Amino acid sequence: MSALSVLEKTLENRWGALWRRMTGRESAELVDALRRECDSKAVVCRAGRVMVPNAYDVELAAPVHEELTRRGSGVGQALTDRLARHAARHGYEWAGPLAVHVHRSTEVPNGRYRVASSVMPHVSADAFQRAGRPGTG
Repeated sequence: MSALSVLEKTLENRWGALWRRMTGRESAELVDALRRECDSKAVVCRAGRVMVPNAYDVELAAPVHEELTRRGSGVGQALTDRLARHAARHGYEWAGPLAVHVHRSTEVPNGRYRVASSVMPHVSADAFQRAGRPGTG
């Protein structure tokens, strides 16, 4: 196993332990929710080309968000990295630069989360839709 693989695995383990301690749930549950959101919004443009949204918003309960950010954890970057690996395995193309933004929400119960995706504003939604039509993109 390369040094990079060992480092990646260590970071994933620490992220998972912190998430479990804060929410009583596995971080894999949140990552799976991001993957499902990505998969459900995939648009097949032509054979071998599948476009997916590039902006993902994760809303966390206020206490969880505060604890994760207080510890200086790069939660958004960790989630972005995990989602990028998922997309690479499936051959997805992003509609622009990928970003996972983590926000605090007073509407989400403690220990829960909400996930949504979109195409970043600087990427034309019409161009994203056209990419899904045969003969374009």
